[in-house]
Amino acid sequence: MLGDLLVFAGVIALGQFSPGPDMLLLTRTALAQGRSAGWWTTAGIATGLCVHATVAVFGMAYLMTHGGWLTEVLRWAAALYLAYLGCRLLPAALLVIHRGREYEGGGSGKGQSAYVRGLLCNLLNPKVVIIFAAVVTDFVTGERPAWWSPVLWAIIVGQGFLLWWLYVWLLQFPPFRKGYQRLGPWFDSAFGVGLLALAVFLVINRSLV
Repeated sequence: MLGDLLVFAGVIALGQFSPGPDMLLLTRTALAQGRSAGWWTTAGIATGLCVHATVAVFGMAYLMTHGGWLTEVLRWAAALYLAYLGCRLLPAALLVIHRGREYEGGGSGKGQSAYVRGLLCNLLNPKVVIIFAAVVTDFVTGERPAWWSPVLWAIIVGQGFLLWWLYVWLLQFPPFRKGYQRLGPWFDSAFGVGLLALAVFLVINRSLV
C-alpha cells in the first residue's frame, strides 16, 4: 500500500511539473518580483489544487469531463485569463526591446494580487482536474481503507505546494536572478507569447475538455 502511495506521488509530481500555465506564471513572478511574490503565487496555486483534488479524488470528475456548457465556460474563461496575462507582459517588454530604455517589468503587484493570479491560473485550467481524475481513478478502484481518499487528496495539495515552494526558492539563486535582470524584457516577451499560445491552444483544442 505504501508502494502505491509512492507511485501515486511520483506520477502526480511529474504531471504538476510539466510545462503549462502554472509554471510559466510562477517562473516569471518569482524572477521578476522576488521570493515573496513567488510564494504568494504558490499559495494561490495550492488553493486551486485543493478544489481540483477534491473534484478528482471524491468522484466529481464526471461533472468536469461531461459537463457540457460548464466545461465550455471553463475553457473560454481560462483562455481569456491566459490571454490577459500575456497581454499585460508583452507591451512593456517589447517597448524596452524597441527603445532600449530601462526595464521595470510588465505587470506588477505582490501579496494578495500574486495570490489571486496563482489561484485563477490554476483554478481556470480545465485539464488539471481531468489529468488528476485520470490518474486517481487507477488508485481508488478496489477495496481501500477509509483514510485512502483523504491521503490522496493531501498528497496532491501538499506535494504541489512543497514542490512549487522549492521551485521559487531555487529561482532566487544569483545566476537565475542576474540572468533575468540582464534579459528581463526578452524573458517577459517569451512568457507573454507562451501564455498567449496556451490561450489559443485551449480555444482550438476541444479535446482537452
